Amino acid sequence: MSITLGAVADDFTGATDLANNLVRAGMRCVQLIGVPGGSINIGDADAVVVALKSRTRPVDQAVEESLASIDWLIKQGACQVFFKYCSTFDSTDEGNIGPVADALLKRIGSDQTVMVPAFPANGRTVYQGHLFVMDRLLNESGMQNHPLTPMKDPDLVRVLGRQTPHSVGLVAHSLISQGGDAVRRHLASQAEAGVRHVICDTLDESDLDVLAEAVVEHPLVTGGSGLGQALPEQYRRRGWLAEVAEPGRLSPPTGSALVLSGSCSRATLRQVSCFLEHYPGFALDPLSLAERAGHLEAALDFARQELAQGGPVLVYASADPERVQAAQAALGVAQAGELVEQALGRLAKQLVDEGVGRLVVAGGESSGAVVSALGIRQLRIGGQIDPGVPWTQAPREGKAPLSLALKSGNFGGEDFFTRAFSVLDELAGGERP
Repeated sequence: MSITLGAVADDFTGATDLANNLVRAGMRCVQLIGVPGGSINIGDADAVVVALKSRTRPVDQAVEESLASIDWLIKQGACQVFFKYCSTFDSTDEGNIGPVADALLKRIGSDQTVMVPAFPANGRTVYQGHLFVMDRLLNESGMQNHPLTPMKDPDLVRVLGRQTPHSVGLVAHSLISQGGDAVRRHLASQAEAGVRHVICDTLDESDLDVLAEAVVEHPLVTGGSGLGQALPEQYRRRGWLAEVAEPGRLSPPTGSALVLSGSCSRATLRQVSCFLEHYPGFALDPLSLAERAGHLEAALDFARQELAQGGPVLVYASADPERVQAAQAALGVAQAGELVEQALGRLAKQLVDEGVGRLVVAGGESSGAVVSALGIRQLRIGGQIDPGVPWTQAPREGKAPLSLALKSGNFGGEDFFTRAFSVLDELAGGERP
């Protein structure tokens, strides 16, 4: 069976973010973990999203994994390929957005792609090539303090220009307001002039619809998940996609409820605080993980005791920038991050083995570590908790599927952790075995 859309995402939560919007727009979607290979049963999926952990990997490795994933997706008959990155354009001056996009264009044999990172539903917009988070420029939004990919320049034309040797252009909002045909003509003229990458202004959902109309026949598109919610309607208009009832249907959830959080974003810090007002939590400390073997065991014991009481429990390494910087100064940036990721992965593996069946993970790197530790290779995408964050289920041989929500650090309302599990019960018709 051929798929309509094949996508590769540069982190795990970004993949579920895109897959969520595809399902909400009427596509049956499967998410694969890591570079796919050989024969994989994707069932009746209209779209496949491959989740990589390539955002912070060395450029050569990110390119290699992305190319291998795209090659597999093309073999599945994908009508269009999508390179998904964060709506805050997380990257460094070396990449990996520019180098990966360049490599994919070359492999596909195309001479141009668009860059549409905006996700207006989550407050990410682009105007005159400048990225805003809510009402703040990117470099004033808290992203300037990201521990791995600090974003200190909001001008995406300038940011991308430092990552690629090719010309970078702009589709300004004044042009988008003229409609899809005008945008299409502008892109064609830019391509003739040798402009390989084009940043696209986007202020609201209607702008995404215009852009989707203009680029639906481009072999490769890139961006955040906002564009993903607009493309399926264009596929239906061209006869590439049939109407589907309940594209996000999942099995009833089972097991106890656990939240693991490694993100230090402002949004996640608020979510942690809100959760702790109602339910128990254990704070993981990188320095303690490095110095005391018993710190992780203490977290396990705490979680076991609280899970036995029946309510959800939180284990978190989320902390304010000052504490994060202190740990990084003492341990090094890489080691501090690896200690937390390894700890969250071990916690997830042990506690899922002991009966956790509903799991929320906050943070892209944390989600990658947890999914890897659990050995998950495939997810079926279900209904939405908050914009950009769906419930998913991972099949398990001889067991009920594991219900899993992978949340980007910046996404979700303050009550996300406390509300996610009730949403899951609602999605299953109000019943939970």
